[in-house]
Amino acid sequence: MLRDDINTAVKEAMKAKDERKLSTLRMVNSTIKNADIDARGQGKPPLSDADLLGLLQKMIKQRQESVELYDKGGRAELADQERAEIAVISAYLPKQMSDDDVKAAISAIIAETNAAGIKDMGKVIGALKAKYAGQMDFGKASGLVKAALAG
Repeated sequence: MLRDDINTAVKEAMKAKDERKLSTLRMVNSTIKNADIDARGQGKPPLSDADLLGLLQKMIKQRQESVELYDKGGRAELADQERAEIAVISAYLPKQMSDDDVKAAISAIIAETNAAGIKDMGKVIGALKAKYAGQMDFGKASGLVKAALAG
């Protein structure tokens, strides 16, 4: 489903002659194909939509890190280019959860999984990823889960 949306957007960007969007979407398609090839090499099926959301989040995170480096280096034009790519990629992610929603989701998952301590952290993060893929930053969520389980 997500792949179809991206491919449709590539065609629309071609028709609109939107070079920035077109190059970004082509890069996204290339990354998806590489991940599919890698999965096939490991005997796994092609990536699901949930896997694709994780891949898109990773791409955004990489660009955010680049923006920081470009800003520090005084390369505003490159930072702006990365921000434009982030905007295009973000359009394919579900709406991000607020901090309060993330905390509530973590509390609910901890209760569901009967997590008692840090040793259950993997179980909680796994359940969060299964239920909220693409909707939260799991880097931040990991810290919140650890704090909640540490008590």
